[in-house]
Amino acid sequence: LMQEYTQSGGVRPFGVSLLMAGLDADGTPKLFQVDPSGAYFGWKATAIGKNYLNAKAFLEKRYQEDMELEDAVHTALLTLREGFEGEMTAHNIEVGVVSKTDGKFRVLTPDQVQDYLDEAT
Repeated sequence: LMQEYTQSGGVRPFGVSLLMAGLDADGTPKLFQVDPSGAYFGWKATAIGKNYLNAKAFLEKRYQEDMELEDAVHTALLTLREGFEGEMTAHNIEVGVVSKTDGKFRVLTPDQVQDYLDEAT
């Protein structure tokens, strides 16, 4: 059904892959990857973009089903650092989290990101 709509001209983005995170109705975290073809895949953890193969391999080693938010953010930053060109700072990356309690998405402040970066070093 998802791909049927995008078969007509002008509605399919060119070369864009997207990761979407959220919570199911029962509060279960979900992560989906949507490709330009309209295909979508569910993941526990994944990476897209430049150097994604190394990032996925890193996630396979580090991801655990019962991770706390702190560990998940650290793992995400370490994964990002694997393929990052230049220095990662609180001003050239953003970190977003979805709350399991209320399902709301929020972007961490640069100060919060810097605290995580300092701990992950």
